[in-house]
Amino acid sequence: MSLITHLDHLVLTVANIERSCAFYTSVLKMEEVTFKGRKALKFGHSKINLHEVGYEFEPKALYPMAGSADLCFITPVPIEQCIEHFKKYRVLILEGPIKRTGARSDLLSVYFRDPDGNLIEVANELVAS
Repeated sequence: MSLITHLDHLVLTVANIERSCAFYTSVLKMEEVTFKGRKALKFGHSKINLHEVGYEFEPKALYPMAGSADLCFITPVPIEQCIEHFKKYRVLILEGPIKRTGARSDLLSVYFRDPDGNLIEVANELVAS
């Protein structure tokens, strides 16, 4: 049995919180929330707390920096529909759709970057038939 059951939140260090909120709320349809004067992005049962470079909250990563993350988000929306949605926001698809291996199943993924250069993967879980 694993000691950990799920991820509650992660912290993403960004160059500009407002720019990141605009990107994630429009392109990925996350919800911007404010808590204790801080910003976060909610989706499903998780959230991303945002720290701006130079204004991180303690405790923090030893070397926080913008653009160093590689994140994979699962969507129930067919990946081709996601690509059409991303095109509306002029998101440059770097790779995909391509098959990858996820935590629970194989994935059909597309890759692009957020405004800080973080690698973002959006994927459909593929159910074995």
